[in-house]
Amino acid sequence: MGMTFQKLKDEYYSSHDFKHLRDETKTQYTYLLNFASSTNVGNKTFNDMKLSDITTKQAKLAYDEWCDRGLAFANHIISATTMLLNYAIRMEHIKTNPFAIVRRRSTEPRKVVWGREDVKRLLDVAYSDFSTRNIGLIAHMAYEWCQRVGDMRMLTWDRVDFTNRSVHVLQSKRNAEVFLPIEEDLYDMLVVQERDFGFQPYVAPRPEPYQGEYLPYSQYKLPLYARRLMDAAGLPPELRLSDLRRTGTTEMVEAGVGIGQIMSVTGHANPQSVKPYMKNTYKSAELALTARKKA
Repeated sequence: MGMTFQKLKDEYYSSHDFKHLRDETKTQYTYLLNFASSTNVGNKTFNDMKLSDITTKQAKLAYDEWCDRGLAFANHIISATTMLLNYAIRMEHIKTNPFAIVRRRSTEPRKVVWGREDVKRLLDVAYSDFSTRNIGLIAHMAYEWCQRVGDMRMLTWDRVDFTNRSVHVLQSKRNAEVFLPIEEDLYDMLVVQERDFGFQPYVAPRPEPYQGEYLPYSQYKLPLYARRLMDAAGLPPELRLSDLRRTGTTEMVEAGVGIGQIMSVTGHANPQSVKPYMKNTYKSAELALTARKKA
């Protein structure tokens, strides 16, 4: 009997390849592969199919179905699935990967930025209710420090230095390290947060324990909870929490902050990565012309 998708997952989860991944990456892969394997293909799911029976046409139809849930989400799923079947090739379970040649749709880079009043409205609503306070804190930190929401979701207390009012962030995407000051309003909020949640490792976990343990919001559930919160705050539907890093960085650009200093905050290693934030705005043009006259 040939190996099924389910048996391949089980083998991969016990492999050295999987065991050496970061805990957060393990969680992401498990979620994505479970979603992929539960996809219906005719009268079966991928989970029950033999690897040798999966066709490129079935892979493409599954990808099209995933795209209905969101293009970025679909690309994450097919990346994880392609990785799994490449593992199967290395282990000589199959010779070809039907997902590898599925043409992926490209996503347009987002350019949405929040207004400062939008940020204030979100935090006012979030901080007014204990059940949403930690989502507000994640958003506050992402905006204030220009960091990715995922890194703020996983931030732990050992990274926060109350004595020197600073935070040390190890970014998950490129393992970049940044050391950032904690401004007064955020510092005050963190002091309160440490009093209420300092007994466990995460700065802003889910406020209710699961089986006696306080866990961070998952990568896929946080946007859903955040959407409800943003709707309650009366914010436009096009805004996302992930835009807050871009918003803070854009504000630094418009304030005339140099690229080198911006990179020390955002963790970018290449100045080219900062260029998408450098928009032609009236404010930045005004700053440039005023600086020219003063020179």
